[in-house]
Amino acid sequence: MSAASQGLAKAATTSELDDEGRIACLRLMRSENVGPITYHHLIERYGSASRALEALPRLARRGGKPTLRIYSEQEALAELETVERLGARLIVHGERTYPGPLATLPDAPPLISVRGQRDLFDRPAVAIVGTRNASSAGHRYTRTLAADLGEAGFAVVSGLARGIDTAAHVGAVETGTLAVLAGGIDSVYPPENADLQSEISERGLLVAEQKAGTRPQARHFPTRNRLISGLSLGVIVVEAALRSGSLITARCALEQGREVFAVPGSPLDPRCHGSNGLIQDGAVLVQSASDVTSALDLMIRSRRPPEPLRRRLVPTPIPDDGQLADSRHRVAAALSPTPVTVDELLRHCHLTPPVLLTILLELEAAGRLHRHPGNRVSFCDQGVTYP
Repeated sequence: MSAASQGLAKAATTSELDDEGRIACLRLMRSENVGPITYHHLIERYGSASRALEALPRLARRGGKPTLRIYSEQEALAELETVERLGARLIVHGERTYPGPLATLPDAPPLISVRGQRDLFDRPAVAIVGTRNASSAGHRYTRTLAADLGEAGFAVVSGLARGIDTAAHVGAVETGTLAVLAGGIDSVYPPENADLQSEISERGLLVAEQKAGTRPQARHFPTRNRLISGLSLGVIVVEAALRSGSLITARCALEQGREVFAVPGSPLDPRCHGSNGLIQDGAVLVQSASDVTSALDLMIRSRRPPEPLRRRLVPTPIPDDGQLADSRHRVAAALSPTPVTVDELLRHCHLTPPVLLTILLELEAAGRLHRHPGNRVSFCDQGVTYP
């Protein structure tokens, strides 16, 4: 067993990766066409990041992509040096210091960068999110709510955006707040929150999934939102319009088995239509921090250290080329841009799980397959064909 695979095996028992194992995991995650779900599938299939890196170009070729860009060891070393120079730490999924609530998610980020008080991961957390264009009353209420939740022993999680997010961090900065960034750990957004972000990096905790140096883009915010809810026992929505990003966070919370709370607002204020709608759909109505703490009391009293999804860390048998060649065209005919569950593909194509999962990995490595919540997949070309 290589040093990298030894390091990964240690990670499964909640210890720390060695340098070689950390670099291999970083290279795998940053390679072309590898996202969080693909990363975890590769680790399960090959047993280590180093073995997955060796197999990745071959998988991509079989999936229809002749060349694939692999993140180099030099690039990985430079990224690690950058993170350390920023006073941050890169944590790999499976390490002891990786936050337990995130580790339970099917699309858990394989790598996160953190800066600040990492012991905040050990406290029960509640997220507060809402509109960027918040009212004065919404600002005041959110600051009070965050401060009260902090006094009750909760860490407050939010996204450091304008409006409600900012008010939540300001209210909880004295007691403990986590800011999940849409860009890299060194990105400052919005610019007017530079001082607040600096204070959180010292007294609270900054968390980022994106590579250091990444500037926030629109596509980063929905993926950031799943981390806000994933770190929390529940999500409180304050002043959210019908087409608000905060509703994406609430949906993520429901999919992750978290509680959803909402603060009622005036039906005449469009900024409250989304949050009021959540209450109509069954969210817990919040008037004070006690509404939140009482709803979560049972969860907190029965709280055990979250266990990561169990992932195989030994290589699984790889089907031979003959089995795969006969099956690829059946999978190609069954896939379309409409998402379908993997179980349905298994039944439709009459394949064994190792054969189907290998073919799906090939398509993922080639950038031709999308993964969706609920173990669903779809094809992202006009049609799946093989040479």
